[in-house]
Amino acid sequence: MTTSPTIAPAGEPEVDAPVRPSFLDPVSRWRHLVTPFPRAGLFYVRSWSNWLQHRRDDGVPAVFPSLMLTGHAFADEAVIAGFRVMKPASPLSSLVRAEAEARAALELYGDRGFLADPASFYPEPPAVERPTTRWDMTRKLRYQRMSFDSLYEPHDGDPGGERWQSYGPNRRARAWLLRHDEPRPWLVCVHGTSMGKPSRDLTLFRARWLHEDLGLNLVFPVLPLHGPRGDELPPYVSFPGEDVMDNVHGIAQSVWDVRRLVRWARAQGDQPVGITGISLGGFVAAVVAGLEPDLACGLLGVPAVDLIDLIDHHSTRLRDPQYLRVLELARQVGVVVSPLSVTPQLPHERRFIYAGLADRLAHPRHQVGRLWEHWGRPEVLWYKGGHVAFARKKSVGRFVRHALESSGLAAPRG
Repeated sequence: MTTSPTIAPAGEPEVDAPVRPSFLDPVSRWRHLVTPFPRAGLFYVRSWSNWLQHRRDDGVPAVFPSLMLTGHAFADEAVIAGFRVMKPASPLSSLVRAEAEARAALELYGDRGFLADPASFYPEPPAVERPTTRWDMTRKLRYQRMSFDSLYEPHDGDPGGERWQSYGPNRRARAWLLRHDEPRPWLVCVHGTSMGKPSRDLTLFRARWLHEDLGLNLVFPVLPLHGPRGDELPPYVSFPGEDVMDNVHGIAQSVWDVRRLVRWARAQGDQPVGITGISLGGFVAAVVAGLEPDLACGLLGVPAVDLIDLIDHHSTRLRDPQYLRVLELARQVGVVVSPLSVTPQLPHERRFIYAGLADRLAHPRHQVGRLWEHWGRPEVLWYKGGHVAFARKKSVGRFVRHALESSGLAAPRG
């Protein structure tokens, strides 16, 4: 929910909600720096109850509480605190617009059948034409910067559509490429929140290992409002964020752009194309896997599945009635962009998920577990760690190699 002015009734001027005294804002925002300590402690206490309640379950395992896991939870909570500190406060007036847009969207999507058939919400994207590329380097790794017109357009009459299209830098799609001279399989790597920059994306996906050791061609889409697609925009404009319809358009355009790159990679030669994503990228990759046929594999890392619950869990807003109404409307509208609303077109043996048992951003039971069940309980790695720990886990690297080898994207060792 962004901070654009309230839409006033006809004949009345547009006004913003009263702004709190500026001297209160630093105190209100920076106090979040200390919250990782009590929240990590609460995680440790609740882990005992979780372990006693679920330790004999056949589903998501409950790991024995330990100080190591609590340390992983603390690291995740520190990331969450950083988001809260850096995110500018939005006026309460934004809730008025958000509620009106969500109600209008719910009516529109119901009339057009999107709520009954969420897959119909996504139109067929055109092929990528006339992309531009140039060479660049980050951390001694040479790659290509690719860009092309996104061509994404919200549905006619879509609430918030004109505002979304006004984000000028976002209308140019971008991606990073690592490709071999000879034909090789492709892996589309969809990044998470606050990524979309070459140094972060290529590092967290272990691009050098995937490209040089496993021999894959790689394409890294930049999601809407991330990296260069968010340049020169106001700091309160974000995806994902509190704005209901910006989230809907953000997911819709993410899926649109990624599908176009999947098809572009497939058109480069007779080579298989797989998809992987981490966190928000896992959410997007799961939706794409429900729309695109013939993917070689779907590999989801610490995937989010319910953005509304996730945003609410980490929100700094008070539990005022209007905010709760917006949340409820957002959950109803969000059906059209949920990965739980589409069935993956991949064979069961080519679906893979890995998740952290101490994850404080994408909860293993309330977030990842629901997607794992929806995907038919495919092969999964439950590692002992948090959300941000996946890049350092050797078990994750072994699982990723196994998934790519068993899917035919990477040649088996030896």
